[in-house]
Amino acid sequence: MTRLIVTNDDGVHAPGILALANALSELGDIQVIAPSINQSASGHKKTLFQDIAISEVQMADGTPATSVGGSPADCIALAALGLLNWPPALVVSGINRGANLAQDVTYSGTVTAALEAAIFGVPAIAVSLDNRDANDPADYAEAARVAVAVARVALTRPLPLRVILNLNVPNVERVRGIRLTRQGVRIYRDVLNRNGSIARMEGPEPIGEYEHEATDVWAVHHGYASITPIHLDMTAHQFMADLSAWDLQV
Repeated sequence: MTRLIVTNDDGVHAPGILALANALSELGDIQVIAPSINQSASGHKKTLFQDIAISEVQMADGTPATSVGGSPADCIALAALGLLNWPPALVVSGINRGANLAQDVTYSGTVTAALEAAIFGVPAIAVSLDNRDANDPADYAEAARVAVAVARVALTRPLPLRVILNLNVPNVERVRGIRLTRQGVRIYRDVLNRNGSIARMEGPEPIGEYEHEATDVWAVHHGYASITPIHLDMTAHQFMADLSAWDLQV
C-alpha cells in the first residue's frame, strides 16, 4: 500500500494536520510525525548533538502520531534516519495556519520540513491556508481537498531531485482553480514593542505586491490555489556573469 508521511510546524495537536491526515488517508497509509509544540517560523532548524524527546500520542480523533520535541525538519530527519518506515512515497507538510507566500518560505517550518524530505530524496508538498484564525479541522476542509488533488497527481508524476511543491490555498469556500506560480513579494509590517529588557516583534498581516499575475501572492489574493516549485539550489544563477565582472582578487 502507498505510504505517506504527514508533518507540520503548528504542532502535532493542531487542527490543520488532523484535517490533512484524514483527507490524505484515501490515498494510502498515513504516518504522522510532528513537533510537540508550535514551531512556526522556525525555518530550517536542525537539532544536532542534543537530546530530542520522542513520544507516541493520539490526535483529537484518536489517530496515532509521533510527537517530537524539536523542529519540523527534525521530524523528517528522524523519520529518515529510522524512526519511521522510510522512505514513503510522499511527504506532505501542513496544513499551515496562515499562508507561506513569497519570502515566507525562508521562515516557514512547514516549507522546510518538505525541503528536509527533498534532501533525503523523497518528493514533498508543503500546504498552507491563508487563514491565521483557522482553529477547527472544518476550517481546513477546502485546503485539504486541494491538497489531496495535488498529492494524487504527485504520486504518479516524478518531481525533480531536490524540488518541492509549495501549495497555498486562499480562505474561500471553493477555490477558483489552481495557478502555477513563481514566488512574489511580501511586505512585512512588523513593529518592535519593548518593555524594559523585553522586546517583542509583532504587527498586522503582511501585504503583497498583488499586481504581478504570475505570482503566488496574486493567485491567493484572487481566490486561486497557487503551486510554486521550490528547489534547494539557492544560487542566483542570473547574477553569476555580473559577479564575474567584479574581478575579485585577494
